[in-house]
Amino acid sequence: MQTRSFCAFALLTIVGSASATSFRDDSRYVARGPRTGYYIVRPGSVLIQQLGLQGAPFRDTSDPLNHGRGADVLAFGFNTAAVLSAAPAYIVQGQPNDFYMRRIGSFIRGRTTSHDIESFFGHPKQIEKRSNGFIAYYTNRGLQPIRRDFRWETLVR
Repeated sequence: MQTRSFCAFALLTIVGSASATSFRDDSRYVARGPRTGYYIVRPGSVLIQQLGLQGAPFRDTSDPLNHGRGADVLAFGFNTAAVLSAAPAYIVQGQPNDFYMRRIGSFIRGRTTSHDIESFFGHPKQIEKRSNGFIAYYTNRGLQPIRRDFRWETLVR
C-alpha cells in the first residue's frame, strides 16, 4: 500500500513539474523607435491578457486535431479612423519568424492605416470591434504576403 502511494505521489510530482516547465513565457515588447515596435506574445501568457487579445484565432500546435500544425497570429489595433493606435502583436508558439518581426516593426503608430496593412497581408481573418476602434487578426493565409506561389508551411519549419 505504501509503495502504491509513493508511486502515485512520484508520478504526480513528475507530471506537475513537466507541465510547469514546458511553458516558457518570453512575451515582451520590442522597441524599434519612438512610434515603432511590436509585442512578441505567447498564447496563455499574462501579456496576452493585459493586451486584451484572448480572442486571437491561433491554433495550438499541441492539439492532436491540428496534427502539429499551429497558426500564429498578427494582431493590429486601430482607432475608429482605421489608423494604427497600438503596437502590433505577434502571437507565436514556436520560433518567431524574422521576416514578420521586421515587417511589423516598421509600421508607425499614428500613421499606418488598415489599408496599408491590408495591402501587404490581404484581408484579416477576424475583426474584433472595440469601443475605441477595432483589432484586425491575420493568421495562416493572412500572414502570407500577397504571392500565390508562397506556402505558409515553409515558414513554420
